[in-house]
Amino acid sequence: MALLSPYSKVPELNTATVLLVENEEELQNKLANAIVQHEKDFNVNVRLAKKLPLPVENKEARPRIDLIVFIVSLLSERSLQSAESSLSHLHSDCFLGKVCFLVTDARCGSHTQERLVSVRKLAASHHCPVICAEHRTAEGVSAAALRLLNILQVSAGMTPISTTALYLSTLTRCSLTSDLQEDYLQ
Repeated sequence: MALLSPYSKVPELNTATVLLVENEEELQNKLANAIVQHEKDFNVNVRLAKKLPLPVENKEARPRIDLIVFIVSLLSERSLQSAESSLSHLHSDCFLGKVCFLVTDARCGSHTQERLVSVRKLAASHHCPVICAEHRTAEGVSAAALRLLNILQVSAGMTPISTTALYLSTLTRCSLTSDLQEDYLQ
């Protein structure tokens, strides 16, 4: 099993590729369409996957992946488990500004708060940002797409040299509150 590495291929000129990983596919297509609609400055390729690892077939034809987005629905334990198991199929270089978590259904009840804490701990342990999104409205999907495009632009190297993916990772990483840190360290 080969690990997915962000630097295994040469980047294409003026093109960035984002991989949306979601077990249940509820938001993937809406988000993919919104990302492509909003970006006008460079070409965006959006790839979809239910989980990692990616199939070995067509590995050589696959473009370089600049950003991996794990979409986690807090209403589904299976969604969180799928994201957790997929992380083991990524090379450690991916976690330097090339991975983020997009969380949905954060306002839907008390049981989702436990899963949100789990996602935040997972993201903090890998130094990845967590984005909360409202996926039930077109405006919410559009706002999530714009935030992901900003991160993708940096991850793909489409911004000035002063803003690198590693720098963006430090600015957007999930910071744990002190009580979460105590629980996490135990």
